[in-house]
Amino acid sequence: MNPTPNSNEWLFEITPKNKFFSLNLKEVWQYRDLLFLFVKRDVITVYKQTVLGPLWYLIQPLLTSITFTIIFNNVAGINTGKIPPFLFNLAGITVWNYFTSCLTGTSDTFKSNAGIFGKVYFPRIITPLSVVTSNLIKFGIQFIIFVIFYLYYIFTGFDLSINLSILFFPFLVIIMGILGLGIGMIISSMVTKYRDFSYLVSFGISLLMYLSAVMYPMELIQQKLPKYGWVVEYNPLAYIIQTGRYMLLDTGDISVWGLTYTTLITVVVFFIGLLAFNRTEKSFIDTV
Repeated sequence: MNPTPNSNEWLFEITPKNKFFSLNLKEVWQYRDLLFLFVKRDVITVYKQTVLGPLWYLIQPLLTSITFTIIFNNVAGINTGKIPPFLFNLAGITVWNYFTSCLTGTSDTFKSNAGIFGKVYFPRIITPLSVVTSNLIKFGIQFIIFVIFYLYYIFTGFDLSINLSILFFPFLVIIMGILGLGIGMIISSMVTKYRDFSYLVSFGISLLMYLSAVMYPMELIQQKLPKYGWVVEYNPLAYIIQTGRYMLLDTGDISVWGLTYTTLITVVVFFIGLLAFNRTEKSFIDTV
């Protein structure tokens, strides 16, 4: 006869987290189907019942790049060297959009998913991870548009070259996603108690864009406003934008110190966000 199975042996055991911070990748892998379902939900439902649908993925960066080209390059006279101003702005906007999408999508995790969190158990970290993953699809579409315009300018006679450092561009994308995820988890944890932060996110992102060298070369602010250049120099996002343009357009330079500084800041912000997220998920349902 087969021995009677021990009733104390369970396939899964749900216990409260007791670690300083916890990222249970094994449990996340067990719920990978749910992760893929959330990604599908984020991609399909965002523009459901809209006239243009996924075309909004393309319209937003194109219109923003055109606006920046008219205002900052034609009116303000910002020089982009041998790089066409529109392509210069499109590269910055493409990189910037992935970070902001990850940040805004994860900054309201607890509030927007309170109904689900209060009814069923699953690793809560899956929700912000699904946002970062689904935004990769949006980023991929926008990157293809950048490549199309890149090829167009080459065929029309512009002297553009490919930088071999583009091989490390996936690493830069990972840094952007992790940094947006970390900041988003911090804000999401604070929103459960202080709703004001949800209103400050959009304003803060608009202000941060101007401090991240999205629409101008990083060295320009150091030349024009040397007293305030430190604001940009200590902004890790500025190095991400600058490095992204260097990899995609072979313009400007790459700062090893800046990339090291950005990577360290990203790791620290991610673990702080993970700690805040894990602590908030224990009791957020009582305050949200």
